[in-house]
Amino acid sequence: MFQYELPRYLPTADELPCSDDTPVDNELQELIPGLLKSILQILWAERMDWFFGIDMGIYYHPEQPPIVPDAFLSLGVERVYDEELRPSYVLWEELVVPSLVLEVVSGNPGREYTSKLDEYARMGVLYYVIYNSKRRRKPKLEIHKLVNGKYELQEHNPVWMPEIGLGIGYERGEYGGVTRDWLYWYDEEDRRYPTPAEQIRQAQAQVAQERDRSNRLAAKLQALGIDPDGD
Repeated sequence: MFQYELPRYLPTADELPCSDDTPVDNELQELIPGLLKSILQILWAERMDWFFGIDMGIYYHPEQPPIVPDAFLSLGVERVYDEELRPSYVLWEELVVPSLVLEVVSGNPGREYTSKLDEYARMGVLYYVIYNSKRRRKPKLEIHKLVNGKYELQEHNPVWMPEIGLGIGYERGEYGGVTRDWLYWYDEEDRRYPTPAEQIRQAQAQVAQERDRSNRLAAKLQALGIDPDGD
């Protein structure tokens, strides 16, 4: 629940800066959240009560700069409230704290494992996800769950998040022509949800199978002297 002592005047999202002008470190900070969002756009296509922000500022106080995670997921908010879309995510307007925040570490870790833990816990973010593909001795993926105001590290890959109705984890796959470990969404049985490209290939394979089945049936009918196109 959103709980901050705020001043009397509260600027709107349109009055606040929509970017801190800080570029992402590399492509992974764009591609990894982009893949997660593209899967959700198909998986939750009929739902209008969620929002997935990428490199968007989260304003928690009008006198403080926003926190800008690589991605975040909020539930129980308007997915789209007008054609201009959201310039930023303003907590005193949304009244809903993100359920999940994602930080993708590229290069040398910054504050992902230290002060950001405290910031997101104070904000009330239920799941804080850190992905660092360059780690060797420590887990590449850390999923922290907020329990009694403090984060507790979850040990599995993927991790099921019942409050969200999704699991999150990583495995090797192909996206954008690149084969590597990617983050994906999973169901409660740890089955990975397909990417849009995989869904297209599955649909194309199904069409081909149906066409082949139809051709075989037509050939059998013709062998029996029956015109499959006749009345």
